[in-house]
Amino acid sequence: MRKIIAILLISYFTNNFNIINAQEIASIFDKIPSNYKKRHAIYDYSETELSNTDTIPDFNSKPNKLKITGIIYQEDGVTPAKDVILYVCQPDENGDYDLKKDELKKRYVNHRGWVKTNDDGRYTLYTFIPGKYERSKELKQIHRVIKEPGKPEYEISSFFFNNDPLIPELTLACRAKAVQSMLRLDKEGDMFVAEKNIKLSKDIVNLQ
Repeated sequence: MRKIIAILLISYFTNNFNIINAQEIASIFDKIPSNYKKRHAIYDYSETELSNTDTIPDFNSKPNKLKITGIIYQEDGVTPAKDVILYVCQPDENGDYDLKKDELKKRYVNHRGWVKTNDDGRYTLYTFIPGKYERSKELKQIHRVIKEPGKPEYEISSFFFNNDPLIPELTLACRAKAVQSMLRLDKEGDMFVAEKNIKLSKDIVNLQ
């Protein structure tokens, strides 16, 4: 009987230690890195609390306004993912990246935004359709970075556009890959609208 109790106590303390240890490790990744100039821009939001809706700077003055909305799911593709930060940045309508410096001399892309999902996993971004450099062979795109609770930030494929004239020039393999994050645009009034769900990657180790 004493052996059984001893085994149970050892198991209890081991499990609790592992849980606490995992939480401590996870919290490392949830702390904002202290090196401001070298850390990723995903941590540089100015709001005290992010919401699941954001508007890119200059949205009101830009042509081809765009609303992107969808649900971020866990890796099973079914369960909504809560408290996930999605960071986006993009060139302007001419394909130029409008670079600025903040008060601490850190450079950043002006046309950027952050959203953080609620319980339903939904996000909404108000932005505009970017351009690309003339004669460039790159697709028009909006860059994306994800930050899940308990994980380091990681890049995911950019948003591409189904009406991009360069798509027919892509190889079948590149086209198939681009389709996974491609926005199909509809017009509602004076704004384009696209709905795109995101499934989180199972390749990133979850420490929680």
